[in-house]
Amino acid sequence: MTPTEPPTRSLLVLGGARSGKSRYAQKLAESSGARPVIIATAEAHDAEMRARIARHAAERGPGWTLVEEPIALVAALLREARPGRIVLIDCATLWLSNLLLRDADCAAATAELAASLARLEGPCIFVSNEVGGGIVPENALARAFRDAQGTLNQALAEACGAVVQICAGLPLQLKPGVAPRLRF
Repeated sequence: MTPTEPPTRSLLVLGGARSGKSRYAQKLAESSGARPVIIATAEAHDAEMRARIARHAAERGPGWTLVEEPIALVAALLREARPGRIVLIDCATLWLSNLLLRDADCAAATAELAASLARLEGPCIFVSNEVGGGIVPENALARAFRDAQGTLNQALAEACGAVVQICAGLPLQLKPGVAPRLRF
């Protein structure tokens, strides 16, 4: 980063399932020097998801502030992103899934989320799944989800100052051409 380059205030971390994207985003937030806040979007509908949520909480440790918000992500983000904090949204994919299962207007919600980034008073990191690399899903709901996820990832990638793809735990910088640095 050059002295004249503006600080990166938002980062999108993409990756497949179990790629290391949450761990990467968490370590980046913890190393920022700011107070880490996580907006968790998961809903624990079964034992496997409850165990997954518990594992993520244990990996974060006590230094984190937890905000559970499966639907009203924009309001939570605008409330929590402020100077001296760094907000991790984990994850955009589960938020989108929650909306889709409630028959919400995913396109409008995506546009609202992307537009909200310009109004944030502090830095944020989004974690999101890359789902478009596989076969075409067999059913209409799965196809609608895949399409909405691709649209969400594109909107966040455009709105965020930096984008990193995680593959096998390794980061690949997609935007901009230098490693992201979050400043306050």
